Amino acid sequence: MIDKDFILSALKDGEMKLEGRFIYGSNYTFMAGVAYQGQTLTAVYKPLQGEQPLWDFPAQTLAHREVAAYLVSEALGWDLVPPTVLRNSDAPMGSGTLQIFIEHDPEYNYFTFDQAQKRHMPKVMLFDLLINNADRKGGHLLIDPSGDLKLIDHGLCFHVEDKLRTVVWDHAGEPIPKVLLADVDKALMLLSLGKSLYQGLKPHLSEVEITALRERGQALVESGMFPRPPEDRRAYPWPLV
Repeated sequence: MIDKDFILSALKDGEMKLEGRFIYGSNYTFMAGVAYQGQTLTAVYKPLQGEQPLWDFPAQTLAHREVAAYLVSEALGWDLVPPTVLRNSDAPMGSGTLQIFIEHDPEYNYFTFDQAQKRHMPKVMLFDLLINNADRKGGHLLIDPSGDLKLIDHGLCFHVEDKLRTVVWDHAGEPIPKVLLADVDKALMLLSLGKSLYQGLKPHLSEVEITALRERGQALVESGMFPRPPEDRRAYPWPLV
């Protein structure tokens, strides 16, 4: 297994070469080879200039939100989001995110998971509540070759308004496991002004978005309960996969 620090260094500084484009999705997304210190890694590249305008998210911010989701996952200690960096303008189509590609079976997703994989759903639900994920499709949950769960596609996250749309409502109305709440509490300390998570998020989210993230975390710790799907707006993404 390749060391995570090596992967992050490769994504930041390796020589990129585009190898193909993903044809599904509204934003431009490419497969890329990244050569670094004698090794070549496969990564997913999402250039800022390839993002389609949205009415409710500021223009050319989706890549930044992808990086922010990775930073929150790391602060929680959950290792859910694959290593993700914001690549500078030296990338083939300019600045954008570069995320290590996860080898996976595309037919194996949330809707086909067995009970062994379903055990991860409380953590997935809590993560999406925290980052306010507006687009958690079933196909965004992957199982890597080691059997570990990985989450991808976090461009529509961290809005200040409640926009949670997800297929994962398995534990709605149930208590949040205390061990997971303890992780959120620790991450909130790192989100304090001047602390590591706060500093890491500053280049990627606005101050009000960071404040909203902190408030969502505090509310979850205080309530200790998974909410039920809202009835006054759409609670599921489309398409579901």
